[in-house]
Amino acid sequence: MTGKKILYFVIAIGICLLAGYIGSYYTTPEIPTWYAGLQKPEINPPSWVFAPVWTALYILMGISLYLILQSDLRKQDVQFGFILFIFQLMVNIGWSFFFFGLHSTFFGFLAIVLLWAVLLCTIIQVWRFSIPAAVLLLPYFVWVSFAGYLNYAILVMNPGIFGISF
Repeated sequence: MTGKKILYFVIAIGICLLAGYIGSYYTTPEIPTWYAGLQKPEINPPSWVFAPVWTALYILMGISLYLILQSDLRKQDVQFGFILFIFQLMVNIGWSFFFFGLHSTFFGFLAIVLLWAVLLCTIIQVWRFSIPAAVLLLPYFVWVSFAGYLNYAILVMNPGIFGISF
């Protein structure tokens, strides 16, 4: 790997970790307070599990982004895959804002359903030009599917107006 490729590799991972950091701005202060007070399903992992899992997933996303950027960005299918990737990253941040920032299990659920759909589209699109980049997103897809279930269960177990509690 040349110096330029190493730099792109680090930047790609950094972009994804930055998205995680931005999301954690909304998440971290709410874990011991608002989130701790919610009713959760028995299958909900302990709170300490989320940070290392998400960190690993953001690193995998970063490697995937690097591989996408190593593809021919002049091709429309690659450009579309890149746009979808960036969009799912923004929706990922949005989920943290809605669920934790606004304390809305309802809008959080809508955001995670959108994230799931956009992520699936991203994987399918990226698969067309970089199977390794798409495969690296599969653990993230599994985790988002699980998180979607948890979000739904928390929504149902904690009724309120639009799932918003103060």
